[in-house]
Amino acid sequence: MSAEPPPNRFDLASPAGRLRTYLDYLWNDHAYLRLGFSNAHWISDELLRMNQPWPHQIAAWKARGIRTVVNLRGGFDASFHALEKDACERLGLNFVNFTITSREVPSRERVLGARALFEQLEYPALMHCKSGADRAGIMSVFYMHFRKGLSIREALDQLSLRYLHIRHGKTGVLDYTFARYLDEGEPKGLGFIEWVESPAYDPAAIKADFRADMWGNALTERILRRE
Repeated sequence: MSAEPPPNRFDLASPAGRLRTYLDYLWNDHAYLRLGFSNAHWISDELLRMNQPWPHQIAAWKARGIRTVVNLRGGFDASFHALEKDACERLGLNFVNFTITSREVPSRERVLGARALFEQLEYPALMHCKSGADRAGIMSVFYMHFRKGLSIREALDQLSLRYLHIRHGKTGVLDYTFARYLDEGEPKGLGFIEWVESPAYDPAAIKADFRADMWGNALTERILRRE
């Protein structure tokens, strides 16, 4: 788990400050798109994946048994983080920050950190990124593999269009990472962690070999503007 983030620049102590924070969240974080759509899926009886929740949605999920909220976005100086952290504190929920990116091959430390995270969480837990598609997707693959014991091939179902993941743009580097393991590590009898801990796992080289489709880039970067 990551260290405690620095103080947030959004002030929720006053009504005016809270209003400014909500307005920033509504517009700059595109939160208006998520009022009626949460991309929420229970992937087991203990873990829910979804897009960025509003504070009132966090309260509703607590009422359904959620004990921990996991933020995969980072954004420690952003309005969404201020509102989410405040909501969790008021509701008595655990709030965990575990930053991962959607356009990079995860570092060895991130992979091992994800395994440790799923061993330490207090469940049931809610895990989210901005859209609930890419970062929530790769972390769901890790969860299904590390905690539920599925093979990587089976767990890859978590990176699919069903959850709005687009593999043809830059976010396809996540799929490519696992494809490299299935092409190189699995045939040699290596478990996923064995492969990640071996010299063959070179995030920079794997990313350099990845090629995204032009139309996929247009979709994820210009139209959907995925984070």
